[in-house]
Amino acid sequence: MSLEMVEIHSPEAWRETLSLIGKDHLLQSWQWGQFKSKYGWGTLHLAWKDAGGQTRAAAQLLFRTQVPGLTMGYCPRGPLLDWEQEDLVRQVLHDLARAGREEKAFFLKIDPALIPPDSDQTPFESIASTASTDVLAELARLGWRQSREQVQFKNTLIIDLRPSEEALLAAMKQKTRYNIRLATRKGVEVRQGSLVNLDLLYRMFAETSLRDGFAIRSPDYYRQAWGAFIDSGGAVPLIASVGEEPVAAIIVFRYGDIAYYLYGMSLELHRDKMPTYLLQWEAMRWAKEAGCRIYDMWGAPDRIEDSDPMYGVYKFKEGFGGCLVETPGAFDLPLRPWIYRIYTTGMPFVLSIMRWVGRASTRQSLD
Repeated sequence: MSLEMVEIHSPEAWRETLSLIGKDHLLQSWQWGQFKSKYGWGTLHLAWKDAGGQTRAAAQLLFRTQVPGLTMGYCPRGPLLDWEQEDLVRQVLHDLARAGREEKAFFLKIDPALIPPDSDQTPFESIASTASTDVLAELARLGWRQSREQVQFKNTLIIDLRPSEEALLAAMKQKTRYNIRLATRKGVEVRQGSLVNLDLLYRMFAETSLRDGFAIRSPDYYRQAWGAFIDSGGAVPLIASVGEEPVAAIIVFRYGDIAYYLYGMSLELHRDKMPTYLLQWEAMRWAKEAGCRIYDMWGAPDRIEDSDPMYGVYKFKEGFGGCLVETPGAFDLPLRPWIYRIYTTGMPFVLSIMRWVGRASTRQSLD
């Protein structure tokens, strides 16, 4: 197979490119690349066309130079292509490696959503691509290795929004339906927020991170991550209140006909009134009304075992009737192996320090 790799230079042409191959993802969108460019990432939008001019594959590559001479490349939730066509896979991966070398990257990372061809995990081709063991073997043969560092979650839960609201409720676990109705009876109300709520949302998110033990970024990062998408209509904050007191919120992104639940936050106050259950239901209703056919709940444990730290989150999400999508995760291509080895050996230590510094900074932001 002989394909021409071309660079795309406008958001309109990029959106058309993705629509032509029938695969898409929020993290491969032009706007996501623009957002990341505010934090040191360069973007490269590539498409592959066959001799007849048909677009066969696409990849938004992000590059970031940590220190002079140390550039890393990342293709979030990509590249986008038919992974069962081995010749296509081979050329796209070869060209990605070439692009990485031209950018002087010491390694590339990809994390496409790949599932076995006989899997019944999901009926939605726009969420996941089939990949046989031959494809995974080809990745290994070309030098790609399973990554020690996952940027995105390997697995997720998705909900088909096409049935009626009554059918969606019927597909939920009984306890989930009960908690949704309990929240309503206990006076929880959900409203759509706006840009004026960014400070409130960050404060709630910061309190959640300190309570649950995960690190978050600076307030400015989230003002950009949330604000730019809210301002363009690509995201909506939903805020749950009891009386006049905000107690929980989520931010739902929309891209094409898929809604993504990326951020959630809650206070200790009134947790017994189950505001997070009503928030998810209202998010599903909002996404359905907006024309989305899929609600991606964004994240599930690597192993579905009760010993996994995310198992409780998984059970919460599963209660809404979600379908589990399991993937092999991220793959790295070392382009300068000795630097890559140093990086992967030292990165866990660096990340632990960054998390500690991040939590200290978050506490300070709340003082």
